[in-house]
Amino acid sequence: MQIWKKNPRETSSSWKRLRRRARGRPDGPATRQALSPTGNDPSAGSPTETLLRLLLPLDSQVRPSSRHSGRGSGTSRLQGKPSPFASFPGKKARTFDLEAMFEQTRRTAVERSRKVLEAREREKEDQTEKEFRIPYGASSVSASRATRPGSTLSERVAVCSESEDNSHEALSGPSMQSQSSAKGSAEDTGDDDDDEDDDEEFIGPPLPPGFKDSDDDNDNDDTEEEDNNPVKKIPDSHEITLQHGTKTVSALGLDPSGARLITGGYDYDVKFWDFAGMDASLQAFRSLQPCECHQIKSLQYSSTGDVILVVSGNSQAKVLDRDGFPVMECIKGDQYIVDMTNTKGHTAMLNSGCWHPKIKEEFLTCSNDGTVRTWDVNNEKKHKSVFKPRSVQGKRVIPTTCTYSRDGKLIAAGCQDGSIQIWDRNMSVHTKFHCRQAHASGTDTSCLTFSYDGTVLASRGGDDTLKIWDIRQFKKPLNSADGLPSFFPMTDCCFSPDDKILVTGTSVKKGGGSGKLFFFYRETFQKLYEIEVTDASVVRCLWHPKLNQIMVGTGNGLAKVYYDPVKSQRGAKLCVVKTKRKERQAETLTQDYIITPHALPMFREPRQRSTRKQLEKDRLDPMKSHKPEPPVAGAGRGGRVGTHGVTLSSYIVKNIALDKTDDSNPREAILRHAKEAEENPYWVAPAYAKTQPKTVFAEVEPEDDETDKPEWKKRKI
Repeated sequence: MQIWKKNPRETSSSWKRLRRRARGRPDGPATRQALSPTGNDPSAGSPTETLLRLLLPLDSQVRPSSRHSGRGSGTSRLQGKPSPFASFPGKKARTFDLEAMFEQTRRTAVERSRKVLEAREREKEDQTEKEFRIPYGASSVSASRATRPGSTLSERVAVCSESEDNSHEALSGPSMQSQSSAKGSAEDTGDDDDDEDDDEEFIGPPLPPGFKDSDDDNDNDDTEEEDNNPVKKIPDSHEITLQHGTKTVSALGLDPSGARLITGGYDYDVKFWDFAGMDASLQAFRSLQPCECHQIKSLQYSSTGDVILVVSGNSQAKVLDRDGFPVMECIKGDQYIVDMTNTKGHTAMLNSGCWHPKIKEEFLTCSNDGTVRTWDVNNEKKHKSVFKPRSVQGKRVIPTTCTYSRDGKLIAAGCQDGSIQIWDRNMSVHTKFHCRQAHASGTDTSCLTFSYDGTVLASRGGDDTLKIWDIRQFKKPLNSADGLPSFFPMTDCCFSPDDKILVTGTSVKKGGGSGKLFFFYRETFQKLYEIEVTDASVVRCLWHPKLNQIMVGTGNGLAKVYYDPVKSQRGAKLCVVKTKRKERQAETLTQDYIITPHALPMFREPRQRSTRKQLEKDRLDPMKSHKPEPPVAGAGRGGRVGTHGVTLSSYIVKNIALDKTDDSNPREAILRHAKEAEENPYWVAPAYAKTQPKTVFAEVEPEDDETDKPEWKKRKI
């Protein structure tokens, strides 16, 4: 007997009920009789005993020694134990034929599967009909009939011939009756609503097979053209300008959703911009100075967008929340410890920082103390780990930029000796990859960024170059572009959302032209496109993958956002459509002035004077102006004594009176107090009263005549 798996939803209650009944009561003839309505005693190999053997636990199972029959006694012959069904005298129950139950279940499953397949075929036919806009009619039904399982070869041939005839009729232009009959056959399949919609939508003869609208063709052509020409993917048709200040915008940051933008600059300010809350005036909703008088080097939202990392010119990085309130501040290390591993924090100016892409509490910083450190937001007292880049000679070298890989397993740093060093995040001692001559020695590598696939690293060097590297073959760059001036230690480079374009900006001197944004093809490093941003350097650039908008920070205090109304999403599109809010005008009431030239003097109002003339008149009035009296120059007058020292004689007299030089003999001045000190000793004499009661003075030695000494022994005046 084959045991089929029953649907657990249909049989779970029956199995539980039967198992509970079988466990709680002993076996007996009444129970056997209840389980067998025919009155025959089930044998040991019957389905009922098989079911009980499966349901009862091992300790309660009864294993028969031999087959037995009969309606039996209350005690079982199986090892002399009482039967579990002996307590049901006179009751009968229905027997369960497992084979019939399993067969019925199998048939039900087959029937349901057939219905599901037919429904899927009908949905597929309806979808194909809507795509090609061809009424199927009887041909669709015939096709489904031909593909139905169980159809014979002759039926399939007849159906195919019928479908061919219908196709010829469709090409020659069927009449309305043929269409209605075809739709009537489709109604038999259960798609009444869809066919009624088709009747309303399509009027007239059907379209030929393979026909497509011109709109569909244009869309496909545009898609193919964008795939072939990456320049079409650059969203630069429109732009908005955000006025950050007058100095360089040295930091840009966008939250993961693209709702808020933050900018920081050399003017120590950090400004918050909300695209959904701004109108056409493009004003920031908050401005603050989180690091007092330190230039902002880097700003970045965490992977969840709830906190912001602020890296400035001091040695302590800060973490702010979305509204700009401080969350934590890193500790400063001891400057008098030589080994940077033993310090709890950085001891010199920070250069860069970034968040971990996967762990939202961890971030990374690099400093002029020659270390790269990882931090935890929940522990501001000490760093997590320290990475120390080294030069070829093994000496300390300063990292100028740092970043995580896309998966967060690698940490990369660009150093002042031109090298790029990469560590495993869990192994801080030795580098995993390194290239000693990535850029020119003595220049600041301003940016490192990994591609979205995680295999390519792009570096923006201070030697006016842009290079991409395969970290698996890190000795030689894949491609390089030169002639890209960079005057700032934070000039950016970034990848496009599709990972095919690399973007960077150039720097210019004042009055030396316009700063540009260059777009390079990643595979060949061919220059695809360039944008003239403004008459200042392009420092920061950021291409957001969700918004498909490009943010640029410039050297003259501007932050520009480039977007395309069709290709871009939200962001700048939300604020440009809002009209500028009207300013409320304050209404003031002024007193009317009535001019009556012929009125009597007692009723005449004084003439109104201008504000300037009224102030001049009040200044001349000593009571209204409260003007202090000026100093008296020369001889005194008005009861005030004149200043002394105006003439030469008065100046000499003044200096003589102020001269307090003591011309007396110092020995006599001291001996003047000798008698009083001898009579009333207070300081020195009591201290030596016992040890040296008699005062002993130093003997005066005669001075040697220096004339008898040689020249080299004489004192030099």
